[in-house]
Amino acid sequence: MANALYDKARQKFLEGSILYLTDTIKVLLVDTGLYTVNLATHEFLSDIPAAARVGTPQTLAGKTSAAGVADANDVTFNTVTGNSVEALVLYKDTGVEATSPLIAYIDTATGLPITPNGGNINVVWDNGPNKIFKL
Repeated sequence: MANALYDKARQKFLEGSILYLTDTIKVLLVDTGLYTVNLATHEFLSDIPAAARVGTPQTLAGKTSAAGVADANDVTFNTVTGNSVEALVLYKDTGVEATSPLIAYIDTATGLPITPNGGNINVVWDNGPNKIFKL
């Protein structure tokens, strides 16, 4: 699969219920052996099984947007152990999994897949024209 936005996220952007610059946006490491993405129907963090989540989600800082392109500071996941990681998922954190909307699914980032070994995992966002994602 290629990097993509979840369909419900597109709708939420259009309806103004996801505000990229002001909402708390987090990124999650995902084991795709335990999670099969469905961009059309998956809507909330609760759609991703807890067993498929690797490490602790990180909050995006330094978020920017220009010409429909989302960017942020690179992210470091510290001392990661667990299952292999084949994808990243961005979501808006509401504090409740059942109401935290999924935004983007990224599985073609540099360094993926990766097997955690207790060290840090650094996520460097694309320097190309689409950065993290483009609406």
